[in-house]
Amino acid sequence: MISEGFRRLVSQQLLQFSDRSELIALGVYLAIPDAAGELQLQSVELWPAGAERIEPAASDRPLLQTDQQCRWLPLRREALVLGALRVDSSAIPWPAALQERLLGATQLLTEARLLDLEQQRFQAQLQQDRRQRALLVHQMRNPLAALRTFTQLLLRRLDPADERRGLVENLLQEELALDRYLEALVQPAAPATLPAASEAEAPLLLPPALTPERAEPLASALQPLLARASATASLQGRPWHTSALPELNLPGAAAVAEILANLLENAFRYSDPQAALGLWCKQRDQTLALAIWDSGPPIALSERELIFCRGQRGSSSYQQPGSGLGLALARDQAKAWGGSLELLIPASDLDPQLPAGGNAFLLLLPLKEKIGN
Repeated sequence: MISEGFRRLVSQQLLQFSDRSELIALGVYLAIPDAAGELQLQSVELWPAGAERIEPAASDRPLLQTDQQCRWLPLRREALVLGALRVDSSAIPWPAALQERLLGATQLLTEARLLDLEQQRFQAQLQQDRRQRALLVHQMRNPLAALRTFTQLLLRRLDPADERRGLVENLLQEELALDRYLEALVQPAAPATLPAASEAEAPLLLPPALTPERAEPLASALQPLLARASATASLQGRPWHTSALPELNLPGAAAVAEILANLLENAFRYSDPQAALGLWCKQRDQTLALAIWDSGPPIALSERELIFCRGQRGSSSYQQPGSGLGLALARDQAKAWGGSLELLIPASDLDPQLPAGGNAFLLLLPLKEKIGN
């Protein structure tokens, strides 16, 4: 395969020799496999347009020319021959300046062809990955739909006063959340853009489908998350505490829920399994302050900033599964909404009613600019 971008580059390279009167014709040929897999030199571009075109020649056959005015310059990287530049000239030997320009052109075309092949390989792999992902998402939707059906049937069998009804309703909410993640997996890729001038890694942000800007009550957005946290604490046999949530209608409520979800996952997974933990919340003028805290041993001083870096985890997590992305994602999300995410130790520095030890991950978000009430 030869990309159109590579063809345009070849054409531009040949046209730059229009000022050399001793050149009769130029041609670029690439080593392309035929139907049998054998490499042949096939014409890509000729200059001028009416120049003589040779028929494809097998790579293991010498290109003998009776006309000694014709020379072939290989497009080669070490032992790999990608093609050749054919030069028909009325002047033999070539002037030194022309020789230098021709060799420079062959080097540029060699590098461009290598990049072209690499890009095609990446594109093919990307397309394969996308097809495989779409197939997996399609297959995952079937059992998820079945779970939703069974859950709805179970809900119908429970009386409104049954204490188990809340658990089943929370299960339905979690199934809806899974459906959102599956939908995000098959979203069209964003159009290509130029990289930022900074060499820093791009922030880890969730797809827009997972952080909608439609306004909704903060309490409603956090309810499934808090129910999940309460159930997890109950299973682990550890105390769980929550603060009263302010009555706010937020465009970014879904984003707040995603940030807190990552903080809670880390708290349950990596804090002391006997430690109490909870959600603290307070509205301060035009700032929304939320914190996930625990009463376990404080995070080591040397790790308090490291754990916010992508792929980095604290010493307490070495024996635990994980990718080291949760806190990095949470901080990037907070910054995207004009806020911040910091670690406070001890938790009582945030509020005297919180444990005198332990850790508190404090999320601060402006209410006026991005999230407005």
